[in-house]
Amino acid sequence: MMQRKDKSKPPPAALKTKWRTSFDDHPVALAWSPNGKTLAVAGVSGPIRLFKGDDGAPHQNLPGHTLDTMAISWHRDNRFLASVGQDGKVRLWDTETGTQTAEMTGGASWVERVAFSPTADWFLSAAGRKLKLWNLHGELLREYPDAKSTITDIKWRNDGQQFAVSAYNGVVLYDPLQDEPLRRFEWKGSTLTLEWSPDGSYIATGDQDSTVHFWITKTGQDLQMWGYETKVMELSWSFNSRYLATGGGSQVVIWDCSGKGPAGSKPIMLQGHQHLIKHLKFQHQGNLLASGGKDGMLAIWRVDKKQSVLLTSAVFKDPIAGLAWTPDDSMIAVADEIGTISVGKL
Repeated sequence: MMQRKDKSKPPPAALKTKWRTSFDDHPVALAWSPNGKTLAVAGVSGPIRLFKGDDGAPHQNLPGHTLDTMAISWHRDNRFLASVGQDGKVRLWDTETGTQTAEMTGGASWVERVAFSPTADWFLSAAGRKLKLWNLHGELLREYPDAKSTITDIKWRNDGQQFAVSAYNGVVLYDPLQDEPLRRFEWKGSTLTLEWSPDGSYIATGDQDSTVHFWITKTGQDLQMWGYETKVMELSWSFNSRYLATGGGSQVVIWDCSGKGPAGSKPIMLQGHQHLIKHLKFQHQGNLLASGGKDGMLAIWRVDKKQSVLLTSAVFKDPIAGLAWTPDDSMIAVADEIGTISVGKL
């Protein structure tokens, strides 16, 4: 008697764990140093811990902020780390010695955003409506005019020549060496997060009203995508600026920006999570996308317009709190909300 072949798809391969450790706190930020040798993890209660990338051994314990740490950012030399927190401070750390090298006032009781330039020795901080530019000595280089509303995000363009700031009324573009904005992309709504496409041609925003905006930077034209389950806080571009992955629900929604752009097109929909998507990260130089959900599931997808495939998945005990690919894309760090830190590879 002949047996019928099973034509169902094989299950995704298991993620190979390189190392795993516990942070003993709720992680709020996860960031690899530019050379991939150190993983920085910031906790909601303030401390920042540095782990060696090859084996997860503790490298440094930084006290962070007296209340909560909100965000961290690496300098391109792999040595200095900037952090901001609910104590109203901006701090610079020497990660080789584990010492604080500078402490500055952000301008409001909470400092929520910090971002080093990808090409220069300065960085931005955002606190309320206050936007400041600092150097590596902690000296204030520039304080920009107050934003019209609370700043929700700041992101540098890849070449470091411009940065974008989001707030309630849209997005503002700046040259870091000029006080006044270069351009305003106005929209009467609450913008929560933003991401430049790697080629600088688009700025995408996730919005409070469960929409996603695409701004074409050359013309200022905007496109709006709607139909999301909830507000959109998760955005990630592929390295070639073709795909934008978005959260805002239990499915990953991916817009194809090739050709004439995403207007009028149907998105790629990735199904697999049982609850809301919490984090999305494309590789730096590849089309693999990692998604982390409130269901504790990490999924890694190969994204393609014709057939996107789930390559591997892993389930953690608690919701995913952060994802970060190593700079060479060989491994991915994952944190869950109870502080489990795991680094794995396909």
